[in-house]
Amino acid sequence: MAHARFPGRTANVAANLTSPVLGRPLCSNGTPWILYLFEQCVDNVWEYWSVVIGLISMFCFLLSTLPQIYEAYRNGKVEEAMSFGFLLFLFSGDLSSLIGCVLTSQLPIQIVTVVFYIFTDLLLISQFLYYKIKNNSSKKRPMLKWLCFLWCGASTVALLILPKFITDNNTSANTESASNSVEISGYACGYLASIFYLSSRFPQLYKNFKRQSTEGTSYMLFALAMMGNGTYGLSVIVVLPALAGSKQAFILKHLAWLIGSLGVLLLDFFVTAQFIIYRKNHSAKTSKKMNVPEVEPLLCEEEELSTF
Repeated sequence: MAHARFPGRTANVAANLTSPVLGRPLCSNGTPWILYLFEQCVDNVWEYWSVVIGLISMFCFLLSTLPQIYEAYRNGKVEEAMSFGFLLFLFSGDLSSLIGCVLTSQLPIQIVTVVFYIFTDLLLISQFLYYKIKNNSSKKRPMLKWLCFLWCGASTVALLILPKFITDNNTSANTESASNSVEISGYACGYLASIFYLSSRFPQLYKNFKRQSTEGTSYMLFALAMMGNGTYGLSVIVVLPALAGSKQAFILKHLAWLIGSLGVLLLDFFVTAQFIIYRKNHSAKTSKKMNVPEVEPLLCEEEELSTF
C-alpha cells in the first residue's frame, strides 16, 4: 500500500488481484471491507492480518505529529528543541511519497493519507518559523499571528482540494513501456523517501546531543513513529507464508520501504536513549538545586549559635 511514510506497497500484497477472471466471479471469497477500501482481494488469514497491521501502522503515523504540535504550542520554544533539518527531511520524504503515489496511480485513500502527512509537516514547520521569529524579535508583531492563521487556513483549503484534483486528473498509461517507466519511477521515489526519512533523524540526534537535553520535544512523536515503522515491517513480513510466487522477488520489490522503515526504527532507539539519559540528568540537576537552599540556612544558624 502506498500509505504511511513509505509509498511502495501496492494494493496487491500477495499478487491476489481483484481484476475479474474469465468464468469466475470477482473475489467471491474476499473480505468485503478490504475489497471496498483497498480494491484488494483477501481470502486467507495471512493477508487479512497483513492489511490489519498495515492499517495500525497508518493510524500510528496519522497521530505521530499531533503530540509535538501540542507540545510546541504549550511551551512556545519549539525552535530551541526541534531541528529544522529534521522537519525539512520529514517534509521531503512525505513529498516524495506523494509523487510516488501519483506516478503509480495509487488508490484515493492512500493519496488522502499522504496529503494529511504533508499537512501536519507544514504545521510543524509553520510553528517552528512562527516561534523562531516571535522569540528572536524584541518588538511585538501583531501581524505575525494573523499571517500564521492565514497561512494555515490557506494550506488547509489547498490540501483539502488537492486529493480530489489529483485523483480526477491521475490517468494511467496502458502501454508496457509506459508501465515499466512508471514502476521504475515509483521505486526511485521509494528509495528517495527512505533516504529522506533516514536522514531526518541525524539532525535531531545532533541537536539533542548539543543541548544535552530533549526538553521541548514530545517523545510521543518518536514512540508513535516507532510503532508505525515496526508494524509496517511486520505487515510486509506476515504475508510471506501466503505468497504463491517467489518470496525473494517480493522482498526485493519492497526492499526500499523496508530499509526506510526498519532503518528509522533503529535510529529512533537512539533517540529514545537520549530521552532516558538526558531526563535523568535533568532530574538530577533539579534535585540538586532544590536541596542547596535548604542546607545553607542551617549552616548559617549553626555559625550564629557558636558565636554565643
